[in-house]
Amino acid sequence: MKKVLIANRGEIACRIIRSCRALGLATVAVYSEADANAQHVAEADEAYAIGPSAAKESYLVAEKVLAAAREAQADAVHPGYGFLAENEGFARAVTEAGMIWIGPRPETIADMGDKERARKLAADAGVPIVPGSRRLIPNSNDGLQAAGDAIGYPLLVKATAGGGGIGMKRVDAAEDLLATAEATQSMAEKAFGDGAIYLEKLIDQPRHIEIQVFGFGDGGAVHLFERECSIQRRFQKIIEESPAPGLAAETREAMAEAALALTKQERYLGAGTIEFILAPDGQYYFLEMNTRIQVEHPVSEMITGQDLVGLQLRLAGGEDLSQITQDSIAATGHAIECRIYAENPAKNFLPSPGPLETFSAPTEGNGIRVDTGVREGDQVTYFYDSMIAKLIAHGPDREAAIEKMLAALNEFRIEGIVTNMSFLKRILAHPAYLGGRTHTGFVEEHKTELFSD
Repeated sequence: MKKVLIANRGEIACRIIRSCRALGLATVAVYSEADANAQHVAEADEAYAIGPSAAKESYLVAEKVLAAAREAQADAVHPGYGFLAENEGFARAVTEAGMIWIGPRPETIADMGDKERARKLAADAGVPIVPGSRRLIPNSNDGLQAAGDAIGYPLLVKATAGGGGIGMKRVDAAEDLLATAEATQSMAEKAFGDGAIYLEKLIDQPRHIEIQVFGFGDGGAVHLFERECSIQRRFQKIIEESPAPGLAAETREAMAEAALALTKQERYLGAGTIEFILAPDGQYYFLEMNTRIQVEHPVSEMITGQDLVGLQLRLAGGEDLSQITQDSIAATGHAIECRIYAENPAKNFLPSPGPLETFSAPTEGNGIRVDTGVREGDQVTYFYDSMIAKLIAHGPDREAAIEKMLAALNEFRIEGIVTNMSFLKRILAHPAYLGGRTHTGFVEEHKTELFSD
């Protein structure tokens, strides 16, 4: 493996380029019309245009990305996250074209992408799952009401092909179930091409905790500890950290062992994440498996010193990684990541596209890391996700990491657009956050203080 095409854009494309460069691998970028002058294009060794600005006409068109890979004579394709990263068909097409797919096997992507099937596989591995229903498809909702009554209210209606909070709706009363189910099925059909749904018990005020895993494809695997991802807005994570504050040692160990059991059972290949929800009573449940690198992977890298993208590349390139054992991975200190978005929290997190008149990031080093795909003078468009940077702080303990993060946020200068940085600072300084009293409804619970001027 000598040349890698990166089927993505923005900060994750730039992140992958860094690890490729460190390993002496040539890089190929792809870009839409809106990204012709983007940072990832400038940093790659080669770059190929793949279509109009809209993702559905460029980054989401597998044939265009594959054509670029062939033209560049790339040996491998790294999908990053989002776009085609968890597309079984694209993964299969890459391998059928004679290139290396830097990710898990296509069948694994299919298994974990179907939430109903993933729940069954998790249960087979002995991982606790949230009580739920069978698959329900559009125009075939027989048994829906009985399933809802058996689970109890409130409950969640979920798209089987969904993820990251997309295709998930809360139902508080039986009389609202049918209308919500039909609306979710319609949305899922349009968004994912699959209108199937299932019902799941709603765990009130849970924590969202995930385990970073890395599988070697032969039934062997290691974990890189947990990440707390409970601070969310609209079911999307905005602050992640590791270790999870106040997590009982026995719970931490049990969750990691459960994650490894599923990873090993599936003979998983590469980096992945097992996500759990942790109920207030201490019981944890399988949520989903993400078959890709995660946005928040730097948190795990900062506490372990491992390069997860580098490990992906080395494994895909055929390197023997048998020296990486669980005992060789240690966690040191505490790390926090803040996602910086071009959005207005006061206006329901409305995206804020526009020119980056000023973009001056904090100095990296001494426990501060900045992952971004934009530069001063760039234009933030409405075509893609509004995240423009990730700020990561590492310190000897949680208090020190928070202090470093707040100082770095104060040093960050972004002008020309509205960002969520002030909102992030309010969260980090909130007494409940400082006390580790986090859950997925944190933002809603404390909205009065968090959205004040």
